[in-house]
Amino acid sequence: MIFRAGFILWLMLAPVMAGDAPTRSPAEIMDILMWNREPVGGPFELIDHTGKPRTTSDFRGKLMLVYFGFTFCPDICPTDLQAIGQTLDKLGAEADSVQPLFITVDPERDTAQHLAEYVPMFHPRLIGLTGSAEAIRRAADAYKVYYAKVDPPKEDSGHYTVDHTAFIYLMDRDGNYLGFFPSGTTADRMVEIIRPRLTETAR
Repeated sequence: MIFRAGFILWLMLAPVMAGDAPTRSPAEIMDILMWNREPVGGPFELIDHTGKPRTTSDFRGKLMLVYFGFTFCPDICPTDLQAIGQTLDKLGAEADSVQPLFITVDPERDTAQHLAEYVPMFHPRLIGLTGSAEAIRRAADAYKVYYAKVDPPKEDSGHYTVDHTAFIYLMDRDGNYLGFFPSGTTADRMVEIIRPRLTETAR
């Protein structure tokens, strides 16, 4: 199932910092997601916001809403995370069968401790995930996520941003890719798509 309504991409606005070049462009990733040209998703080994090691197997038996972003994101990430939280609220008791995950693309700043302060603002069931730069890159590549650290302005050398694609991935109870919600998708629309899937069982 592919969600083809409008989409938003963070496109590269400044030079990528050395050593952090992404493997694929946003256009290539959009093509893969829209037309199912390659598998999306896969195993990961990360650390949650309580410091506990987490793998994909921890979430088997539940639908997953997977979002890649970073806590210093000024608008897109908090807006989408808020929509995820509203979706869970609208699902009510059915939300117990849905696990939302926020995977940082900025592990340098988004430590487990920092995520522990951030994710509860959006929903008590939202799990924040971080890890080494290598582990984050592997997870992002599996989900076909573009992200790249961007050089800060010369007059503000202590602060950088991260350009990234902004999709909410919907995965089934076995961890298989069902499709994506574009950034800006409303909670009502997500509920409309998710609710029929809740009657399906894991294989």
